[in-house]
Amino acid sequence: MASVKVFGSPTSAEVARVLACLFEKDVEFQLIRVDTYKGQKRMPEYLKLQPQGQALTFEDGKMTLVDSREICRHIAEKYVDQGNKDLLGTGTLERASIEQWLQTEARSFDPPSSALVFHLAFAPLMGVEQDQEVIEESRRKLNKVLDIYERRLQETKFLAGDKFTLADLSHLPNTQRLASHNGCRQLITSRKKVSKWWEEISSRPSWKRVVEMQQEPLPVI
Repeated sequence: MASVKVFGSPTSAEVARVLACLFEKDVEFQLIRVDTYKGQKRMPEYLKLQPQGQALTFEDGKMTLVDSREICRHIAEKYVDQGNKDLLGTGTLERASIEQWLQTEARSFDPPSSALVFHLAFAPLMGVEQDQEVIEESRRKLNKVLDIYERRLQETKFLAGDKFTLADLSHLPNTQRLASHNGCRQLITSRKKVSKWWEEISSRPSWKRVVEMQQEPLPVI
């Protein structure tokens, strides 16, 4: 049985990010599906790892991690000689550029994109009132950061250079949500270079497998 285990639902952005990385690196793993919306996160096996029932838990032997970006770094470093060898770069300068864009994703792209998708897509389904101020502010922040991406992608094929790396992979879950929502899609399609970049990274076999997993029904527990 695989020593790597992932607890969570592929529909979670955090889990999807890790799954994409595992597929890129050809790492065998076991996914223990936990639907955080239906209370299955309270299953005893999961609670031993995550007393607070967070969206993601990652086990690799005796190591347990819960932050998706940290997990992706761990996977890329530990399994450096298999699968995609470019995820963390091959030199100091490449690694520094990748880390810079990873930080941009985590600090500047993820917060407004998560807020926008929640209020436009999830809030109505959950019976939560949409916050128009949050929506407009999130859209403004996203426009600003995507303008930066557009300029960057005029110089390079991918964010950190001419190779697909963790910098691009980390964007996959939330960009998928933006591109799939009628109220957000134009943020991507209105920018020629960003749109081309999205087409490129979303067509990778690793991400297609994750999307397929997101559409599979949860097992009955």
